[in-house]
Amino acid sequence: MRRRTDGGRELLVFDHLGAPGAGTQVPAGGVRPGEDLRSAVLREVEEETGLTDTRVVRALGADERPHPETGQARHTTFFLLSAGHRTADTWQHTVRGTDADAGLRFGCRFVPLPLAAPLADGQDGLLGRI
Repeated sequence: MRRRTDGGRELLVFDHLGAPGAGTQVPAGGVRPGEDLRSAVLREVEEETGLTDTRVVRALGADERPHPETGQARHTTFFLLSAGHRTADTWQHTVRGTDADAGLRFGCRFVPLPLAAPLADGQDGLLGRI
């Protein structure tokens, strides 16, 4: 997810509070049965960051690398989203609900593009397409 400020373009990232080894990431997750990709993206962003004032701009591309923990085949589609104008610069969010990540705490923030350091699991691989 990006936003534009007077300082330029920024990307929404988060860190798992209490799990620094997870690395800095962007919101991500799975698609539920019967759910379309765009709905899944908006749901995952809301679950992991609490943001509801977002919109899908376009798909950036796809990746076919195996899951880093399980080695299972994985298809990942990356989307560019736009954040609302009144989004805070930094905040903490606790995931609600009943999914496996319920209760996890994330430290969310916007960082300037280009990134100063790579994201976990190669999540920054398609940022050049923004």
